[in-house]
Amino acid sequence: MIDTEGDCAEWDFPADPGAVRTARAVVREQLGDWGLAPLGDVTVLLVSELVTNSLRYASGPIGVRLVRPVDPMGTLRVEVSDPLPDPPLERNAGPDDEGGRGLQLVARSARSWGTRPGRTGRTGKTVWFELALPG
Repeated sequence: MIDTEGDCAEWDFPADPGAVRTARAVVREQLGDWGLAPLGDVTVLLVSELVTNSLRYASGPIGVRLVRPVDPMGTLRVEVSDPLPDPPLERNAGPDDEGGRGLQLVARSARSWGTRPGRTGRTGKTVWFELALPG
């Protein structure tokens, strides 16, 4: 976890298919509570992709964390963590491929994104992205 200034909300979900729906719901609700509803659709889409990726390859809890900065001109930071240490690989999906576009969506929709090792003393990784705040 990177220490950041601002409001923070975080959740842990079991590695089961219902986690994607629940993650979307809590993220959308939190953004509404923070007055950031205009970021809801893109944030929920990208969280869905990353949580789905975690479910596909990792077993164990999946963490989702949102950080709203103090600076109103800053960026919303979103992090998805899982116990698998291997970073995700961006693929070049063909036109008929049913999958492989999640990280492409993140890369094209977010202001910036990346990965880092899991929290100190824990295995795993965190995939993060940042979105410009509206306004």
